[in-house]
Amino acid sequence: MSDSRLAIAVSLNLLLTVAEVIAALLSGSLALLADALHNFSDCASLVVAWIARRISRRGADSSFTFGYKRAEVIGATINLTALIVLGAYLLLEAVMRVFSPAEVQGGLVIWVSAIAIAVDVGTALALLSMAKGNLNIRAAFLHNLTDAFSSLVVLIGGAVILTFGWNWIDPLLTLLIAGYILYQSIPMLKKAIHVLMDGVDSDTDISEVHSKLEDVPRVEKIYHLHLRQIDETLMSLEARIVISPVHLEEIEDIKASIRGLLHQSFNIDHSTLEIELSSNAPQRDKPACGYPVITPGPDSSSSHSRP
Repeated sequence: MSDSRLAIAVSLNLLLTVAEVIAALLSGSLALLADALHNFSDCASLVVAWIARRISRRGADSSFTFGYKRAEVIGATINLTALIVLGAYLLLEAVMRVFSPAEVQGGLVIWVSAIAIAVDVGTALALLSMAKGNLNIRAAFLHNLTDAFSSLVVLIGGAVILTFGWNWIDPLLTLLIAGYILYQSIPMLKKAIHVLMDGVDSDTDISEVHSKLEDVPRVEKIYHLHLRQIDETLMSLEARIVISPVHLEEIEDIKASIRGLLHQSFNIDHSTLEIELSSNAPQRDKPACGYPVITPGPDSSSSHSRP
């Protein structure tokens, strides 16, 4: 169902782009041409979102052991970069139009903009339920939402031109559209790059993670603690855990306690834990229960936990 929504959205936006380009050339409206280019970028963004969505569904393999989930983050990066380039281009064109004003046919601009608003709002609504928790689809949703806004601005501009003959309003509105595109796109691009660079989620305080892990019973020290975002929602943790001497069977209990803490407090379900024993443990000890106490020695091995 989600893929069919994307296909319908691509088709509608492609038809709208063609109509807006023709209308922009006939009316002489730079703002309408800006909206047409934005619509074309909508088509491209939806295609990229669809391809990235398909790739992200692949399971892990020997080449990509975490799977292909980051394909959607890459798709979002492509879309947002395209939006920023488009916004910069429109800023340049608008400034040039200020110095070389052209006559605009307001009536044609109004009709085409009204159609564009209907298509953009419909597409945005179709993507709304898919956009939550998905940066890739949210980038495509942002494309259509900003396009609906720009179409509304163009419609208002057409009405002003038709009523008062103020052709200078066209490049001014183009500047507003371009500024809005950049304002919305740059923060989202920063977030996508943050994920691709293995950055820690801004809502997660690594010092708090460290502190709470050291509060787990038997844990004496945490070091080589690393957090990374695999995709927008999945975070991975790696750490070396120094524990006091315990019975062999208790090591799994400690790791289970740590995993439970990570899930409940930080929503981290993917962890690799290397267990080490504190150096101040006695060399030999046999407790009454009969289980040997694990103590560090010259060739002591580490226990690794895999999710």
